[in-house]
Amino acid sequence: MTNNDILRRLRYTFNLADTTMIEIFAAADHDVTQQQVIGWLTREGEEGYVDPSDTEFAIFLNGFINTKRGKRDGEQPAPESKLNNNIILMKLRIALNMKTEDVIDVLALTDFSLSKHELSAFSRKADNKHYRVCNDQILRNFLTGLQLQLRPEASGE
Repeated sequence: MTNNDILRRLRYTFNLADTTMIEIFAAADHDVTQQQVIGWLTREGEEGYVDPSDTEFAIFLNGFINTKRGKRDGEQPAPESKLNNNIILMKLRIALNMKTEDVIDVLALTDFSLSKHELSAFSRKADNKHYRVCNDQILRNFLTGLQLQLRPEASGE
């Protein structure tokens, strides 16, 4: 999945207006314009399409955490320059204050089952022998499950 795909899904799931998205970036001490947001939300192949860089998307996720949970004291975390699905899933879990059982329940909404051990393997450091890569299918099912949970009226799509 591209950063653009994930950003569009999050925007839809949480019903985020352009101004709200700008505020989320601002919550991570980063200024963006409405034009940038529109470019990032444009579908691939359409005029004006821009895929946000990993750093820009990490800033959004950090701002999402700050918006949902409040800013932590002290210096804000530096955005990652390279994102992967494991980091994205972890940041979304933090922003939404989700425990392991919550994530498993969200995945179950899409008829996707995952054990606690499999889920915990996504949160480990890459050099840990139990580390596992979170593939696109798992992240896609997680985002779809969130949408089903938060916007059940749209489940017919």
